[in-house]
Amino acid sequence: MQVPNTQTPPNTTPQILALIDRLKAICARSGLGNDAGEYKIITQVFLYKFLSDKFIYEIKRAEPSLEKLDSSKLLSHLKSLSTDDYAMLCEDIGANVIFLPDELLPYLFERQNESSFHKRLDEALENLSSRNLEIFSITTEGGSKIKLFEPISPIITDASKRDNFAKALVSSLVDFDFEAIFDQGYDFFAPLFEYLIKDYNKDNGGKYAEYYTPASVSSIMARILVGDTSPKSVSIYDPSAGSGTLLMSLAHTIGQDKCSIYAQDISQKSSQLLRLNLILNNLSHSIHNITQGNTLTHPKHTHKLFDFIVSNPPFKLDFSEYRAELDAQKERFFAGVPKVPNKKLESMAIYLCFFQHLLNSLSPKGRAAIVVPTGFITATKIEKTLRKVLVDSSSLLGCITMPPNIFATTDTNVSIVFIDRSKPHTHALLMDASKLGSKQKVEKNERTILSQDDEAKIIGTFLRQEEIKDFSISVPLESIAQKGYSFSAGQYFDFSIEHIDLSQEEFDAQLESSKARLQELFAESRVLQGEIVASFERLHFKG
Repeated sequence: MQVPNTQTPPNTTPQILALIDRLKAICARSGLGNDAGEYKIITQVFLYKFLSDKFIYEIKRAEPSLEKLDSSKLLSHLKSLSTDDYAMLCEDIGANVIFLPDELLPYLFERQNESSFHKRLDEALENLSSRNLEIFSITTEGGSKIKLFEPISPIITDASKRDNFAKALVSSLVDFDFEAIFDQGYDFFAPLFEYLIKDYNKDNGGKYAEYYTPASVSSIMARILVGDTSPKSVSIYDPSAGSGTLLMSLAHTIGQDKCSIYAQDISQKSSQLLRLNLILNNLSHSIHNITQGNTLTHPKHTHKLFDFIVSNPPFKLDFSEYRAELDAQKERFFAGVPKVPNKKLESMAIYLCFFQHLLNSLSPKGRAAIVVPTGFITATKIEKTLRKVLVDSSSLLGCITMPPNIFATTDTNVSIVFIDRSKPHTHALLMDASKLGSKQKVEKNERTILSQDDEAKIIGTFLRQEEIKDFSISVPLESIAQKGYSFSAGQYFDFSIEHIDLSQEEFDAQLESSKARLQELFAESRVLQGEIVASFERLHFKG
């Protein structure tokens, strides 16, 4: 398991948050607040700044004599190099993305007062994308390439304002240097990434590609899946990846250098956010495994089975247009395809198809964790068929019922099902963690927040297969089958009746005390009833 880097540079996080806020303020002043194009500008400019700083950082590390040069002198040095020498320098530093000198941020900053500056910025971004197409492009289900950057200025509809907008963006980037944080890992970048995208990856009730998984849930899933093993050179997959929260947490737990990431998502926006997440976490080598497309109708990664799968699929979604197509694939959707509701098409329980896709994509020795609505663990029909498959194949590792309102913008109660095919299991750990956490107001919604102690209790109890009264229980799979394949921990807890030994005198005394208290309550009730009647009569008289 990878050891997190806890050496966070002082004052770095506030500076990065301030940078994000400056970019959002510039967009708001230009009329782009909450506009569809705002997220493209914010995420692209942030990523451009990050990659430009990193390229310069790598050059200075490779050439110590350049470390003390200011931006202007460094640019002059780079521009003085021959084409061959510059190519050799880029090869020596092993840069993930190759910049030419006139594409670097310091060069653009020096030329921001030139006419048509917005065109120079757009050209720099387009050239970067074209030169690094193979490494940083996302492939669509139809085979097209989604480039790393798009031109920014066309988002500003008033052409006369494009220059000033481009200048404001570039000027906002030079007050801070990312150099101090390039050695940081997932623990550092995860909260920054969440802050960066918090306005652009809303939950929207669990719609496909917009379902954000809380960091606490991601951590629980990853650490239980990996356990005390030390995987090496494994593949990990998420069929409805969103912005990649689950994948990043799992890759961090395994070790970024020990896994290859595969993912698919129907949303172009979420796929681009996932790409950003991969770059920030030194996982650029997996970008070519990311597909933007419909996983259920056009699954991309059917050529292999995966060692680890994590998924927080959309629970309900209108897939009525594709139902007949999915239903015809009897082998793939062996448990069945949910029916289309008569009135609310969007309430089709499409997560059941993702669950089956997950099982078909998992290797014979693989492990998986999937978030489901808690109703899944006791429901009949397709849900029961899937639970039966896990129990009868001895691959059910366990199930955790999570606290209510664990997601920020949906009140759907969720559970996590853990699957392990690495060995036959005779027992499953069932846990009811619904009473953990504390209620907090997050924006306009009440949300349950798990503390670090809560997370540790869930993870430790599960990994130790520990039984705790009214919290967790290790249940034989045979017993689960006998209970109708229910994964509800509460159905297996022992119920006990507390007996207290009382003498006849003690019993009589408690009985008399109870009678006296009842008489007091009755008397209070009569007084209150009289007051209510009197108040009513006064109001009636006035009327």
